[in-house]
Amino acid sequence: MSEFSGVKQPEFDTMTSKHTQTASQLEELAQALHKELQSAGLDTAPAARLRRLAGRVTTQAEDLRRRQRLVHELQRQKVTFGRSTPAGSFLEIPDNLEAAQGLLDGTLAGRAALKAADGDRKALAELEKYASRTGDPEFVKSFLSTLGALGVTRVPGAIAMQLRDARKRQDAEGVTQLSRQGQKVLGMLSTALAKGTDPRSPAYMGADFLKGLVKEGRAEHKAGDTKYSGYQAQALIWRAHDGKPPYSKEFMEVVGRDVIVYEHDERKDQWAAAKDPLGRYVKGKQLPIIDLAGALGLGTMLMPGTQAGSPGMEPQSAVVDNLFHAAKSSREASQALLDHRPAGWKESVLDYLITTRWSASCFLNDYKPIRDMLTIATTGQDATSKKLAAEMIKTLSDQVRDAFGKDTEHLEIRNRDLFDRYAPLGYPLGRAISANIHELSELLLNGEKFDKVAAKDMAYAMVLATRDHAAFEGLVRAQMEHMRAALDNVPPVGLNASNAERLGFTKADVKQYDFNGNGRVDKADVKQFLVDQATAEARPFGFIVEIRRQVLIAQGLDDKKADEALKSMVGSALGLLPVPGAKQVGEMAKGAFGELLGKGYDTFTGAAYDEIAKQVAQRMFEHGQTMDETHATLANNRLAAERLAEQLLATAMLNKDMLDTLGQKKHSFTTGNPPRIKPFAEMTPQEYSQFLAWARESGGANDLLDRFENTFRETTKVHDYLDLETPSSSGGGK
Repeated sequence: MSEFSGVKQPEFDTMTSKHTQTASQLEELAQALHKELQSAGLDTAPAARLRRLAGRVTTQAEDLRRRQRLVHELQRQKVTFGRSTPAGSFLEIPDNLEAAQGLLDGTLAGRAALKAADGDRKALAELEKYASRTGDPEFVKSFLSTLGALGVTRVPGAIAMQLRDARKRQDAEGVTQLSRQGQKVLGMLSTALAKGTDPRSPAYMGADFLKGLVKEGRAEHKAGDTKYSGYQAQALIWRAHDGKPPYSKEFMEVVGRDVIVYEHDERKDQWAAAKDPLGRYVKGKQLPIIDLAGALGLGTMLMPGTQAGSPGMEPQSAVVDNLFHAAKSSREASQALLDHRPAGWKESVLDYLITTRWSASCFLNDYKPIRDMLTIATTGQDATSKKLAAEMIKTLSDQVRDAFGKDTEHLEIRNRDLFDRYAPLGYPLGRAISANIHELSELLLNGEKFDKVAAKDMAYAMVLATRDHAAFEGLVRAQMEHMRAALDNVPPVGLNASNAERLGFTKADVKQYDFNGNGRVDKADVKQFLVDQATAEARPFGFIVEIRRQVLIAQGLDDKKADEALKSMVGSALGLLPVPGAKQVGEMAKGAFGELLGKGYDTFTGAAYDEIAKQVAQRMFEHGQTMDETHATLANNRLAAERLAEQLLATAMLNKDMLDTLGQKKHSFTTGNPPRIKPFAEMTPQEYSQFLAWARESGGANDLLDRFENTFRETTKVHDYLDLETPSSSGGGK
C-alpha cells in the first residue's frame, strides 16, 4: 500500500515508551546542567542546546503516542491491514496522522451506514456525526470502500422505508427526526459519491466502483415487503446534491447514461401504448420511473431544505429528473449526459429528452432540473455547448412550428396545447440563443447556418424563447452587448500610422479605415463605420423585438406596453460604458465614465454578454437613482430598444472622439472650468437626457439614429420567416 508504514506492534509500543522516557530524562539532564553551569558562573549555552534537543525528542514522543493510540484504536476496531513475513507480523498504518484518522473514521462511518441499511435507527444518529468529514479524501475512500456499491444503494432505501413506517404509525416526532437525519445523510452520501467517482479526486474509487453502481442500480432490491430498483434508491442521493463538488463527466458517462437507457427500456412499451387513443384509455399518461420517495408517498420529505410537516407533501420526483439535478452541477457533467447517442438509438439523448420523453417530464410538472441542466450545457463558448445549443434550437423549432397559423397578418396560435407544452423550455432556449448571439447575426445578415439551424428555424425557436420574460430580457441584453462590442471595433478619430500600435490597431487597419486616403482616420471615416455597424446590429435587434411583439399579440396581450426589464435597462442607462478591454477610450469620455471604469470593470473582458450587462446594471443601481427619465414614459419595446441603441451610439461617439469639444460653453451636464462632462453616475435624469440631445447635435447622430431605426423597424423578413402576410406598412404596429 502507498504511503503506509509497516510496524510490529510490540516493538512499536516499546519504542514509543522508551522515546517518551528519553525525552523526560533529557529534560531533567538539561535542567540539572543549567543549574550547575550557572552556579559555577560558566556559559549555560550547552544546557540550552540540550534543552532544545529534549524539546525535539518530546515532540517526536508525542507524535509516536498519537500514532500508538491510533494503532490501538485501528486494531480494536479491526480496521488495520495486517501482513505476515518471516520476520514476524506487521501492521500497516498510514504515515500521515490525518490519513490514519480518515481511515478510522471512514470505516466506522461505513459500518454505521451498513447498520442503518439493516434498519438500525440508532445507527443513523451515529452516521450523522461524520457528515462534516466528507472533505477528507481518506475518509471518503474508506467510507465508500466499507459501504461498496450495494451499501450505497441500500442506505437511502432503508431511510425511505423507515420514514414510511413512521408515517404509518403516525409517529410525528419520528417522522420529523427521520426526515432531518435522512436529508443530512443523503447529502453526505452525495458529496462522498461525487468525489469517489471523479478520476481527478484523490478519493477516486476506480472504474469498478462505477460499474458496481450500475449493476446495483439495475438490480431489484427489497426492504420488508417492498421491492424497488436500485436506481430508485440512488436517485435520492443525486437529488440531495448541493453541487459541491460537481459530479464528474465520467459518472455521467457510465452511470448517468445507463439511467437514461434503463428508463427508456423499462417504459418503452407503456409509452408507445399511451400514444394511441386506446392506449391512453388503458394506460393513461406517459409516466416516468418515480424515485423511491415518490413511490412510497413521501413527497419532498427527503429533499434538502424541506420540512417534514410542511405543505406540499404530495409532489413526486422521477429517477431521471433527479439525475438532471446532479448533472447540472457542472457543464462537463451535463454535456456528457446530453451529447450522446446510445447504441441502437436513432436520436441523441438531448433530442430524446425534449421529444420522446417530454410528456414524462410534463407529468411531474417539475421542470427546474432539466431547465437548469440544459442551461448550463448550452451556454458556454466551447464547441460542445454550441453543438448542443444548435441541436436544441432546431429540435424545439420543429416541435412548435405546427402550433401556428399561416398567411395571417399577425402570429396566430392555433394549437395552444402544443405551444404551452414546450413553454417551460423557453428560458433555457433563450439563454442558449443569447450565448450564441453572434450566430444570430450571421444567420440574418449573411444567410449562414448555425449547424443545421437556418433563419426560419431560429424565428420559430425565438417565438418560444421570447414568450418567456426573463429569456427575452436576456436576449436584449446579449444583443446590446454584441452591438457594443461591434461599435468598439470602429476606429477612433485621429488614427494614423504613428499612433496605430499605441491605440491597439495596425498600419494595415489605418489603410482600411482611411476612406478618403488622406493618411488619417477623420470624422467622416468614423461616421461611415458607425453607420455600417449600427445598421448591421439593427437587424437582429429588430428580429428579437418584432418576434416578441408578435408573441404578445398572439397571446392576446398588450404589445404596446414596454416590458419592465427593458424600461429598467433604459432607466439605468445600460449601454453607456465601453466594452471591457476597449482598445481606446477618449479623454472626454474618461471623465464621463468616471469611477465606473474602475472597480475592476476590465475584469469582465471576455465574459458572457449577459453577465457583463447584469454587472454593469448592478453598479449603476448602486448610485441609488435612475439615469434616464425617458424610461417612465416608454410606450413599447421598440421605443425602449431604440433608446438603448441611442445610448450605445452616444457612448461610441464619445469614446471615438466624434463629439465636438465643449469649449467654454456651460451645459447642465458639464462641470468645472474649463468645462468637462460630469461623470454619468452623478448626472440627474434631466442632465443625462440633455447630454444625449447634445451628442445628437454635436456628433451628427440624428442621421445615424435614423439609419438604425429604419432598419430596426423593417419587419418584412420576420413576417417571411413566420409565414405571415406582409402588412401594408413595413413598420406595422408602430
